[in-house]
Amino acid sequence: MVTGHLIGIDVGTSGCKVLLIDNRGNIVARAVEGYSFSSPHASWAEQDPEEWWKALKRALPQVLRTIPSDSIRGIGLCGQMHGLVALDKERNVIRPCIMWNDQRSEPECKGVYERVGGVNRLIELTNNRMLPGYTGGKILWVRDEEPQHYERIRVVLNPKDYIRFRLTGDLATEVSDASGTGLFDVKRRAWCDDLLRLLDIPKEWLPRCHESPEITGRVTQGAAEETGLEPGINVVGGGGDAVIQTTGTGVLEPGIMGTTIGTAGNVTMALDRCYKNPEGKLQIFCNNVPGRWHAMGVTLSAGGSLKWIKDVLGGTEGEGLSDSGEDSYEFLTREAEQARPGSEGLIFLPYLTGERCPYSDPNARGTFIGLTNRHKRSHLIRSVLEGVILSLWDVTQVMREMGVSITQVRTSGGGALSPLWRQIHADVFNQTVSTVSGSGEGGAYGAALVAGAAVGVWSSVEEALSVLEIETETHPVAENVPRYERLYDIYRKLYGRLKPAFDELSSLT
Repeated sequence: MVTGHLIGIDVGTSGCKVLLIDNRGNIVARAVEGYSFSSPHASWAEQDPEEWWKALKRALPQVLRTIPSDSIRGIGLCGQMHGLVALDKERNVIRPCIMWNDQRSEPECKGVYERVGGVNRLIELTNNRMLPGYTGGKILWVRDEEPQHYERIRVVLNPKDYIRFRLTGDLATEVSDASGTGLFDVKRRAWCDDLLRLLDIPKEWLPRCHESPEITGRVTQGAAEETGLEPGINVVGGGGDAVIQTTGTGVLEPGIMGTTIGTAGNVTMALDRCYKNPEGKLQIFCNNVPGRWHAMGVTLSAGGSLKWIKDVLGGTEGEGLSDSGEDSYEFLTREAEQARPGSEGLIFLPYLTGERCPYSDPNARGTFIGLTNRHKRSHLIRSVLEGVILSLWDVTQVMREMGVSITQVRTSGGGALSPLWRQIHADVFNQTVSTVSGSGEGGAYGAALVAGAAVGVWSSVEEALSVLEIETETHPVAENVPRYERLYDIYRKLYGRLKPAFDELSSLT
């Protein structure tokens, strides 16, 4: 086994995380440096890529001072997916990055279907829809709305790959992030030439594509001087955050389901072959392991729903920690424990920012159903927690329609830190829900493990994942299971019945 340390870098939505681990998978140090994004218009979201680089330069020295400077064996990258970083011929950024949660390209995405001959034809080409969050629609939006910028484009990168460029000078990506551009044939694990021709997007704009555990470049002398890293350190392919975060929790073998409760909520499974994706309800991406794939369904407001109810109802936010050291989220979830499972017939639909799966609908609205004068704050909070898990269970039904079996469930993300939320999760899914070491670290931990596999610390990603240990196991409470089954029977009917109202309400905003 190669000795030394590994770095995982996560270019997130709200900050850049740098994680340092040793060759046994132990976390040695971490640092996070934040930044903001701008919203010039409703449903727009942009970031300056230079802010990612500045945040990384602030974070790296905080972890590097804990170890000898020459002990780093490899760097793995992950980051927010789907973003558009456009560079000119001098490799300068042309405009702010259009982010994953930006919805402006919906008209262009509809135009893609017209150009290729319908949704089904596009799915034949890429096995995925062209969602407004994807990079492909954003390129077309720049062409239609900012021709002065479009004519300067020579390179298109995703966020983590811009950091790769700054570290190594190389223009490269890997298969999991490329899958989320909407321009990638995930079955062939290559850029989709036919689609690029139909959309008139030059293939030479797109970086060469590697498998995730491949070395893509080395830290340059200039980058070393800016960051404190040693020159020549191997930089590895890595992965898009939604994929590599679940890889880092051991969701690699068929049958293991991963759920992530971050701002959004993900339901994922590793696949040993590229399954067909009828209607494109799921996202079928390439996995971080060569020859494997990744099925994912996303509900857009998971942890975001809890933040919303916290902001609306208040708590301890603005007052710092309570005397007991409890933060505002712990305060709210402890209050939710006062309500019985099922929240006395109150259901929350977590469609605060529209929805992606199983209903691709930007007009969907967050909704409470069943309010009475008996309901208190505790019921509202608990129903939000329950509504998020019911939404994940709704996504899970689409997974099951593919014919996959579920043998175990592993959860990660900030929501997985809540014992109550894990209990609701186990009760709704009627399955033991586990967390593993590193599951609270996001994609940075998975990126570090994949880097280790690439540089010989471990022989493969599979061997790297052998360092994971089960940290918590939450078992379903038998009496709660039938209660949630009845609640879900009602929940799953509500979207169809309310959609006409959602569409009418959307015209009023």
